[in-house]
Amino acid sequence: MATRPFILKAPTPMPGWGLSFGILLTMLSIIVLIPMGVLLWRGFVGFGAAEIWAVVNRPRVWAALALSFRAALVAALFNLVFGVLLAWILVRYRFPGKRLIDAAVDLPFALPTAVAGIALTAIYAPNGVFGSVIGQAFGIRVAYTELGIWIALIFVGLPFVVRTVQPVIEEIDRETEEASATLGASRLRTLTHVVLPMLAPAALTGFALALARSVGEYGSVIFIAGNLPNVTEIAPLLIVIRLEEFDYDGAVAIAIAMLAISFTLLLAINLIQIWSRRRMGAV
Repeated sequence: MATRPFILKAPTPMPGWGLSFGILLTMLSIIVLIPMGVLLWRGFVGFGAAEIWAVVNRPRVWAALALSFRAALVAALFNLVFGVLLAWILVRYRFPGKRLIDAAVDLPFALPTAVAGIALTAIYAPNGVFGSVIGQAFGIRVAYTELGIWIALIFVGLPFVVRTVQPVIEEIDRETEEASATLGASRLRTLTHVVLPMLAPAALTGFALALARSVGEYGSVIFIAGNLPNVTEIAPLLIVIRLEEFDYDGAVAIAIAMLAISFTLLLAINLIQIWSRRRMGAV
């Protein structure tokens, strides 16, 4: 029986599977798994599921949770639409000030959230530059309302959608759009049947990142929200209040509720992403 010749493979500069997986698992455990495990252990073992439900099942807590996730969802949907439009404009068009706008998209990444909250509050307050104009012209109050929370969350979440979709738009070959037009498709049909299916997975990823960022946002919201219980009080602020009152079990209970709702939303978004990829593959 002939033997296969022994071939010596050239060493690769990248680490092997064992080392890579070990580093990945160690960092993931330190940063994510261990803190989440301690949180769940403190809640269900040290506190109890019945006690967690007793803390969460209160009007003030439900109002804070509903406001946090409702505002985050609205802001993420807004960013999904206008973030894709902004990314498309930055990639496909040339205009004066393009580099400045492209750099300004990353500003929420570098700007401390507390500074952003103070700036937005100063601008949209009833006596602010925009707040006074909007109030006098339309009778709408922005700061210290849910509308102000939406604006703050849109500000912090927009870069996630733009930077996630932008590289995908750059890779879309314009010949594909030209071929669609050659076959008689209108611009709207080309957009809905050719371009958007290509952007759907990246857009959903950006939407999920913006949603996750908005749900836990604290610094930019507390200044513009007004923080009225049952009205404009967000769940992260309620957790901080519980910690300041040394009610650690109450803070853990609210945190577990936020974790459960966030996990459910992200799981649903990931299932939609998988479905969209399979649909694109079938097409």
